[in-house]
Amino acid sequence: METSLKMDVPVQHSLLDSTNQNIISRPIDRVEGPLKVSGQARYAAEFKLPGMAHGVLVGAQIGKGSVARIDAGGVEAMAGVLGVVTDFDLFLRNSAQGMATEAPCQGVREIAYFGQPIALVVATTFEQARHAAQALEVTYEKGEGRFDFDAEQGKAQPKDSTLSSQGDIDAALAQAHGRVDGVWTTPSQTSAAMEPHASLAHWEGDSLVLYGSYQMLSTNRMQLADALGLDIEKVRIRAHYVGGGFGAKLGIAAESVAAALAAKALGRPVRVVMTRQQVFETTVRRSNTRQRVRLAADTDGRLTAVAHETLTANLDGEDFSEPVSAATKFLYGGANRTFGNEIVRMDQVLSGSMRAPGEAVGMLALEGAMDELAEKLGLDPVELRLRNLPDRHPGSDLPFSSRSLAECLTIGARDFGWPRRNRQPAATLDGEWWIGLGMAAAARSNMLIKSSARVSLQPDGRALVETDMTDIGTGTYTVLAQITAELLGLRVEDVAVHLGDTTFPPASGSGGSFGAASAGSSVYLACEKLREAIAGQLGGDVDTLVLSDGMARMGNISVPLADLDTGPLDATATIEPGETGENFVQAAFGAHFAEVGVNAHTGEVRVRRMESTFAAGRILNEKTATSQCYGGIVFGIGGALTEEMIHDTRHGAIVNRDLAEYHLPVNADVPQLKVRFLEERDHAANPLLAKGIGELGISGAGAALANAVYNACGVRVRDFPITLDKLIADLPDLP
Repeated sequence: METSLKMDVPVQHSLLDSTNQNIISRPIDRVEGPLKVSGQARYAAEFKLPGMAHGVLVGAQIGKGSVARIDAGGVEAMAGVLGVVTDFDLFLRNSAQGMATEAPCQGVREIAYFGQPIALVVATTFEQARHAAQALEVTYEKGEGRFDFDAEQGKAQPKDSTLSSQGDIDAALAQAHGRVDGVWTTPSQTSAAMEPHASLAHWEGDSLVLYGSYQMLSTNRMQLADALGLDIEKVRIRAHYVGGGFGAKLGIAAESVAAALAAKALGRPVRVVMTRQQVFETTVRRSNTRQRVRLAADTDGRLTAVAHETLTANLDGEDFSEPVSAATKFLYGGANRTFGNEIVRMDQVLSGSMRAPGEAVGMLALEGAMDELAEKLGLDPVELRLRNLPDRHPGSDLPFSSRSLAECLTIGARDFGWPRRNRQPAATLDGEWWIGLGMAAAARSNMLIKSSARVSLQPDGRALVETDMTDIGTGTYTVLAQITAELLGLRVEDVAVHLGDTTFPPASGSGGSFGAASAGSSVYLACEKLREAIAGQLGGDVDTLVLSDGMARMGNISVPLADLDTGPLDATATIEPGETGENFVQAAFGAHFAEVGVNAHTGEVRVRRMESTFAAGRILNEKTATSQCYGGIVFGIGGALTEEMIHDTRHGAIVNRDLAEYHLPVNADVPQLKVRFLEERDHAANPLLAKGIGELGISGAGAALANAVYNACGVRVRDFPITLDKLIADLPDLP
């Protein structure tokens, strides 16, 4: 059986509001948790195949230019070395192993950034491959590179699709009772997922099977097939468990193509695992930004002007630019509005999507500007936001599908104890620590992506869910099991969920906060179809069918699902976006409240307390959702206080290319966080009435901390991260 739904109209009734299993939304433990803690959940680099060889990537040691020559002869003579791949685009046969050892011609291997993969060394063991990769001799012809963002700003190119304007910004600013006009800067950041990028490739005849660490398998499969010149049917990707991605694994990376080519040439499986340094140097980064925000308000504290204009960076020919003003466009009102994004072309590693692209850095500036404006107007920051919540999208005039931001602000402020805040900066001292409170709103656009799943009811009454959806640590296995169990009247342990294999129906993949709702909606629809089939077996109307505790009940009939004379029964369903995505503004909202201490002598910042309130439609699992918000808030702490990927402006190399020097927040930096969810349903979003939450937690979190730092010590920092050197010179004297 097959079924599909295009979201052209809001869902009037969700089955999840009328079932009685009491499984959906509950904070149940992850169903795959025991496998993970016992080491039985195998990730890409943990698979082993007979005859498997090991490959190590070699990165360019210049930031711009070309490869003149690769001398592979020396390393090929080393013990265990099977060959050197020097051209990913053309396989040359001139060695006994069939490996490419001829150096690429001038111009074939152009160097676009420092660390760009230019070769793969393959050996019998990893240690042999690593040693040979380090010894590989490469001759370069250096070119002139663009490594200094500040020096290149004058050559920025407008990205036309981001430009929009209404009203007269300059006039509104000139007539304003209160205004802010400032520049905020954020540095490059890296996803640095716990699991490095890894691929194990082997060929079955002319078909490729790849065990990889990727987020969106259906599109990753197409990318890999295109890179290798294969029909898509000849490529299978398996990613049963993914140890984090945060955007860096949305697309394929060099290790997958290299492993596939080497495996083809050698006639044996090849595994390639990036080092942590290679993850930093060769996978996508979040672009650094320079943001100018202008706000104007009247005597009542109503915004009359909102402008958010940005410079971001990327390689030549790349269209992506960090959508910095994404939330600014709909979060607050104001008749006069201007938005724009210009791209600075740099010879640095590719910029791309990283967790909450746009909002993560854009709301640092917007919510910082709102805090400054509140102070100038003499208004409480919460009150300023409440006064400026628009009834409809201030640009497009579209209605919001659901929005509980006012409730998040008021309930969050009440529970945090915000009314007791001292508005005067540098007014509260605890020993040698200046204490301050800050807040910020949170917003993240909601999306629905086409997604398919197959649900089968087995003869023993258990259910099986199959989809190529991935679980990147977000709880996908658990959430899909809960939806199925709720709708089919089963225990969660009676539902088997099989993910991460492109032989299954293609799902949305994990990214953009759309994974659980998109893949979950396809599972919902498949279960709905199975319910209809069960009702048909019982000879009645599906509206009278009750499924619970493994039983099918209809009127006076009560039959165990295992006793239904159906044999295996399966349904495949597809959800896809429609007119509700065009006719409504869909977003999840929240509010962050933070307390920090700033050391009066050193400028050290410590987060003492942080509480966040969110509304994101139906929460599918309170525990996994809370975990996602914790992770997002920790991301926000990093963005505000510690994270900064530094490029050497002389040659483009990343200076801090590992977790020893790229400073992520650790346990000592993060207090016990408090997260609460408000009851909400979004009928325009999907049949689950749920909205994405994975990226909501990071949005605005860093701004709440920056505003708290100002309240603590009176120093306003617009250049992130807020390290002690940016505070210490201006700290007030102790009384």
